[in-house]
Amino acid sequence: MTDTRWLSDDEQRSWVRFAAVLELLPAALDLQLTRDEHLTHFDYFTLAMLSETPGRTLRTSALAARTNATLPRLSRVLTRLEEAGFVARTPCPEDRRATNVTLTDAGWDKVVQAAPGHVEHVRSLVLDALTPTQIEQLGEISAALLTKLDPDGRMFASEA
Repeated sequence: MTDTRWLSDDEQRSWVRFAAVLELLPAALDLQLTRDEHLTHFDYFTLAMLSETPGRTLRTSALAARTNATLPRLSRVLTRLEEAGFVARTPCPEDRRATNVTLTDAGWDKVVQAAPGHVEHVRSLVLDALTPTQIEQLGEISAALLTKLDPDGRMFASEA
């Protein structure tokens, strides 16, 4: 057994700050979207990923990869979004075992309505606090972490 590689003071300070961001940011994003649009951040992100694809349709497995979600989590969210009329699930014509998810017109309208407030909130919480160089570094740091967290590159964000 090897000796534990304890964190240096600088590493500890950075880790504690990063852990705070990991805890606080999701709740802050949810708060704005829930208050303004009655959506969670994950609901919005799911709708947004569909809105950016040709035909506004993806297989469930591809949507899971784009949203960084497990299939069971995505399925629960899709049930809620389908009940709200924002998405429709249909059998995939190319593969009967697969299901396609399509953003409905109501879902498109919801994304269009929610996007300005969400983008402004992301800017105010994250991007406005950083310099252009730091924004570039944030992308590089995130990419480096994704190589550890998603070594097989299954998540859409790992491709970017």
